[in-house]
Amino acid sequence: MSLVPFVSSLRVQGEPLKLGSGGGERLNLRAQVLEAWDAIRIDADPSASVRSLKELALKELYPDVRHADEYVVKLHGFEILDEDAPISSTAAKNGSIFLITDRRRRPVE
Repeated sequence: MSLVPFVSSLRVQGEPLKLGSGGGERLNLRAQVLEAWDAIRIDADPSASVRSLKELALKELYPDVRHADEYVVKLHGFEILDEDAPISSTAAKNGSIFLITDRRRRPVE
């Protein structure tokens, strides 16, 4: 079993959510939805898609979202263009933070 990186425990509540199949190797990740100003911990199967990670984070942190396609996923500041790709095909490792944000910046009211 791998140790959970310190960064994964900052500003998160509750137990980590599970993503993907139950067995095998797991990545301890963190997902943040910028507009919700909050984060969740995710224990992810490396073969799970980036899209499934995005949808889980939006469902948990920003449930009012109607169209997940209006949001992008970034890792290390760069947008992940192929969201159907497995997490293992990205540069993600234990403790990585996926940032989910609106595709179009909106003015602050």
